[in-house]
Amino acid sequence: MTTAFHPKYNPMIRKLESIFTLTDDERHALQTLPMQVVAIKADQDIVREGDVPSRSSLILSGFACTYKMTAQGKRQIVSFNIPGDIPDLQSLHLKVIDNGVGTISPCTVGFITHEDLRAICERYPRITAAFWRETLIDASIFREWVLNVGRREAYIRMAHVLCELLTRLRAVGLVEDHACDLPITQGEFADALGVTNVHVNRVLQQMRAEGLIELSGDRLNIPDWEKLKEVGEFDPTYLHLESDQAAA
Repeated sequence: MTTAFHPKYNPMIRKLESIFTLTDDERHALQTLPMQVVAIKADQDIVREGDVPSRSSLILSGFACTYKMTAQGKRQIVSFNIPGDIPDLQSLHLKVIDNGVGTISPCTVGFITHEDLRAICERYPRITAAFWRETLIDASIFREWVLNVGRREAYIRMAHVLCELLTRLRAVGLVEDHACDLPITQGEFADALGVTNVHVNRVLQQMRAEGLIELSGDRLNIPDWEKLKEVGEFDPTYLHLESDQAAA
């Protein structure tokens, strides 16, 4: 089956067009790419480390994460996945998946066979280039996260991740002013930042007290965007966005 998204709102097209300029023919090809659309509950694996998949997963709605596990069962989240992301695109060329991808919130996922991905890449070389650019940007994000977890204080880490999420969500049209839905728990932030849940709670409370963020349920609002960017040492260059507005 194929998705029912209008091209203007198709998450994959919006994501790719935030980093690469597509032609009308390329948009149409992506719009009609066959996929199996599945609703997946929160806290479920989409793909597990060690899998040998024959398809890749496109996040159509909801939030997911890419993660690794220690031998003792401790999880390190290495990136958050939002609508438009294909977090296991590398499985098109790497036989064995070396990380897990799991849902954070309920997600709608489109599974695209590797056969269909190879066919569209052969027919449209520029789509191949767009996918290649996407995987290079994923690597850039991983590098920034290594720096964030390894060398920044927890308060700065949190500010940086919030800035990144808002910027990436804005690029795919999921931000109003400086507010967005953010269904990520303190435990999930702890797994991403390499700190305890208690420490995450303290950092968020401090950010609230200083007027950097407002949290209401799963809704995040950033009253002072420039200040949060300054606190988080955030420079969006590593996201390599094509749109100046998306990178603002």
